[in-house]
Amino acid sequence: MALDKNQIAKRIAQELQDGFYVNLGIGIPTLVANYIPEGIEVVLQSENGLLGMGPFPEEGMEDADLINAGKQTITTLPGSSFFDSAVSFGMIRAGKVNLTVLGAMEVAENGDIANWKVPKKLVKGMGGAMDLVASAKNIIVAMQHTDKAGNSKLLETCTLPITGLHCVKKVVTDLGVFNITESGFECIEYAPGVSIEEIKQKTAGRLVISPAVKEMTL
Repeated sequence: MALDKNQIAKRIAQELQDGFYVNLGIGIPTLVANYIPEGIEVVLQSENGLLGMGPFPEEGMEDADLINAGKQTITTLPGSSFFDSAVSFGMIRAGKVNLTVLGAMEVAENGDIANWKVPKKLVKGMGGAMDLVASAKNIIVAMQHTDKAGNSKLLETCTLPITGLHCVKKVVTDLGVFNITESGFECIEYAPGVSIEEIKQKTAGRLVISPAVKEMTL
């Protein structure tokens, strides 16, 4: 059975390390804040000007003045700080963010990412994605493996406008976990109930199966 959005986020949370400064993109990545493992301390950064973002608020406890870059209501943690977006992007461009988690419409086998524009559809702009992919030390993509029509989103080359080149290190989809390697997408984990054959059928880019591939644990 393929993972749902919360399970994708929960798996990505396993990549967090103590002391990390982490930026969570819009969509599935924002859910990672709800699954930070016990025993580690990470500082979540939002590019609209916040360090120390907490999990989403419980229903009825929302504060309309506290939002993330995706305009979702959030919580803060003790020691949180607020600042303007210029300072926030200064942190990003200076390489102070250890890990960025982004959503994507397409990822290429060489680590290219397309996540900001679909031709002929109106968008407000790229937002902070360009700075994040250019400056982050490590980028993990959270996405569905295929689009609504069943077409693979893990491709040989991206067909949509590129956000960043050769920048993605790992992709977590509803079907599995994939490292970006010189040989293409390396499947290191498969979701419970998902077969390797299904992953092969739904991956358009070059795919190799790790000799140590295992079932994902959540």
